[in-house]
Amino acid sequence: MTATDNVHPQEIHKFGSRAEHWWDPNGEFKTLHDVNPLRLRFIQQFAELPGKRLVDVGCGGGILTEGLAKAGADVLGIDLSEDLIDIADLHGLETGINAHYQKISAESLAEQQPAGFDHVTCMEMLEHVPDPASIIRACATLVKPGGMVFFSTLNRVPKAYLLAILAAEHILKMLPQGTHDYKTFIKPSELCQSARNAGLELQGMTGIEYNPFSKKFSLGKDIGVNYIAAFRRSE
Repeated sequence: MTATDNVHPQEIHKFGSRAEHWWDPNGEFKTLHDVNPLRLRFIQQFAELPGKRLVDVGCGGGILTEGLAKAGADVLGIDLSEDLIDIADLHGLETGINAHYQKISAESLAEQQPAGFDHVTCMEMLEHVPDPASIIRACATLVKPGGMVFFSTLNRVPKAYLLAILAAEHILKMLPQGTHDYKTFIKPSELCQSARNAGLELQGMTGIEYNPFSKKFSLGKDIGVNYIAAFRRSE
């Protein structure tokens, strides 16, 4: 990892040290497994996947990456955690799902392959890097003109602190404590401004809501905690 990488080393260690738990659907990362079908459904509302070349930025252990591959995409997952890339590769070998992985930053890949992908996904990553606008610019560079870029992140409002940190991490134990830092959450207006600056046009946004009684996630109008957005690169 170079000094120029847009990364908090402690974040890489935090998630990489839990790599062996990544694919346990009832373990520490159960939430990622539960919301993955919703993310895929949202993505497929705006983008055709079969035969398309995608890059999943900040892929972690490959949960979304494999989902995109299952839907027919030729997908590359990138991350800066060697441990997570190894876990993703291993799981792909075990399942036979043909996704590809590389340890590289979004910015470096954008330099190597500008306009190299039909669509780009970047889920639950922007709040974990020092300069989210740099990631957004890199994603805009990676996608072909007319292609789609998808981001999901957390809204910086008190409700998100109460539900995503106090409730999810400390009370319900849905996520490991310390997963999120409220001050790094991103308001939709901030995301949209950075996206516009990078040449991306908002196409749609929805909230990812959790019902504590049914213990189910769903897509809905409430973007007050976790939200997902679709942007299109200008032609």
